[in-house]
Amino acid sequence: MTEAADPEPESGTPAFRQRPFAPPPGATDILLVRHGQSQAYVDGDLFDLIDGQGDPPLSADGEAQARRVCARLAGLGAISAVYVSTMRRTAQTAAPLAAALGLTPTVEAGLREVHLGAWEGGVFRKNVAEGHPIAVRMMAAERWDVIPGAEPADAFASRVTAVIGRIAAAHPGQRVAAFTHGGVIGQALCIAAASRPFAFTMAENASISRLVITAERWIVRGYNDTAHLDGVA
Repeated sequence: MTEAADPEPESGTPAFRQRPFAPPPGATDILLVRHGQSQAYVDGDLFDLIDGQGDPPLSADGEAQARRVCARLAGLGAISAVYVSTMRRTAQTAAPLAAALGLTPTVEAGLREVHLGAWEGGVFRKNVAEGHPIAVRMMAAERWDVIPGAEPADAFASRVTAVIGRIAAAHPGQRVAAFTHGGVIGQALCIAAASRPFAFTMAENASISRLVITAERWIVRGYNDTAHLDGVA
């Protein structure tokens, strides 16, 4: 709640003032950080794959973004744990924060990006940029699984629900940073807000979004915060 009653100094009559938000007791404050910009896809030169998914490293710009976002997060204090996905771009983005805080990142496979089926390895970027008919249908339907062989929508939603639940259960009353991917952030916020499937899918590289997880509900407290990236490509 953001309202509370205080007596007026003179009359003693209760006055209800607006208060800053504070996570409820026992809630988990999860900062969802999208990885920095990864290397460009060159047509015909597929990214290395890990478990069937593209695994490009950060670009030089992405490394600069990682330093910026981690410096901001380190300044917040009180981050109890750092999580990364199985993909190296998240580990590379998280590395400056982990070093600053003296924490070893926990690898959580559930934070990996949505599987893009036949469009893995960088092909997705090309087809979206060129307006491939399936990409157009994907955006209209707001479903990744319009792509042949892509992760089914229900399975992806269940995976994201489960991983957020695991992280929250491990850190009651704490704040954690989870370095993950645009599709995962979009899905997590969609679940929390009961929104359209793609309402939150366009988080920028190295942006910060925020969920507060209680036993009763997921609360959206921020999306796509990039204030720390001013002047970075």
